[in-house]
Amino acid sequence: MTDPRPAPISRDLPRTLTLVDLALLSVGSVIGSGIFLLPATVLRECGGEPGLALAVWVIGGVLCVLGALTYGELGAMQPEAGGLYVFVRDAFGRLPAFLYGWTLFLVIGSGAVATLAVAFATYLQEFVALGPVAQKLVAVAMIAVLAAINVVGTRRSADVQNWTTATKVGAILAMGLVLLTRGGRLGQLDFVPRRLDLGGFGIAMVAVLWAYEGWQFVTFSAGETRDPQRTFPVGIISGTAAVGVLYLLANLGYWAALGPVRAVQSERIASEAVGGLLGPGTARGVAAVILVSMFSAANSIMLTSPRVYFAMARDRVFFRRLAEVHPSFETPAFAVVTGAGWAALLAASGTFEQLLTYVVFAGWIFYGLGAAAIFSYRRRRPDAARPFRVPGYPWTPLLFVASAVGIVANTLVSQPGRAAVGLSIVALGVPVYWMWRRAG
Repeated sequence: MTDPRPAPISRDLPRTLTLVDLALLSVGSVIGSGIFLLPATVLRECGGEPGLALAVWVIGGVLCVLGALTYGELGAMQPEAGGLYVFVRDAFGRLPAFLYGWTLFLVIGSGAVATLAVAFATYLQEFVALGPVAQKLVAVAMIAVLAAINVVGTRRSADVQNWTTATKVGAILAMGLVLLTRGGRLGQLDFVPRRLDLGGFGIAMVAVLWAYEGWQFVTFSAGETRDPQRTFPVGIISGTAAVGVLYLLANLGYWAALGPVRAVQSERIASEAVGGLLGPGTARGVAAVILVSMFSAANSIMLTSPRVYFAMARDRVFFRRLAEVHPSFETPAFAVVTGAGWAALLAASGTFEQLLTYVVFAGWIFYGLGAAAIFSYRRRRPDAARPFRVPGYPWTPLLFVASAVGIVANTLVSQPGRAAVGLSIVALGVPVYWMWRRAG
């Protein structure tokens, strides 16, 4: 019989991340290219009605904050490397936890890095001409650079994350305020919705949730947080809430500069809003900010997701070498390199886009399970130290879990083919899990 205990390891990951690191990591994990492009799609699916579009962005932000509040209690109570994976494992068993880690490695985490790297190479053409092969080489090179940064030190990677996140946050703040103050069209907008198309509203919500994707990644690094009982909940909650405020500011700025009619028709809404107000030469400035933003988002995923592979390996359900801490750099170096290698392969082959589209909705199954773990923890460990308690318990986690169920159910009904493919990819992990258990 396989020994169910984690594989013995000689050392743990050092706790180097501070409150500022966690907050900026939360922000940096979420903000990639979505806020510079997706607001036009959301407004279009909402029938060009700013009030309805604003409601979608607010609902998406509130939903993520509810999740952050719930995970804040879990992370402060059990600050281990792997975060969400650990919560699901302890509450529902190793198989569902493995399926999350499997899906994260195979598609969600690696596919997101590949997507950002390829998009980075695409936007780089604003400054230098690149052929198809050169674009792939740039994408792979970007992943290699990020892997190197994350191998040589968590502190160094966090410093890179802090500077790049601060840069893009400052740029979004400046852009939003300039567009709002000089746009002149905000007072002309009607924020009272005239009609509601549930189908369009659902599609808009999916787009918004894609723009918010990544807020949960910071839980993976709970095991490297200093004074996690105090800093972890504050970091994840403040960072997630800050993203919501930034997104609302950016949307209002776009509408003030372009008006709803032009905003609906825009393919690159940030570039068009800034260029239309400040001149076409500013479009390259927006492109530079997007490059920094995508690099930052990819780095945040590289900084966090290998901690799940690290935790899986310690549970003997993944390559044993990935459980090792590098003796000099004190990082999960093998986990970082393995995840980066797979992401580079996806980027070079171009196979990630459809896979990511199919599987991202399935992530909400695990986000819901992670939040539902709080009920198991409260029941099985009632006397455990809880330095942070989620406000509004049990309604806060219940609302988040119910929303996650609704998102998954909506995809199953509205896009059954896509959902079937996504669930099949997740289900492929079942035989892989039993293979690892037998080998362990």
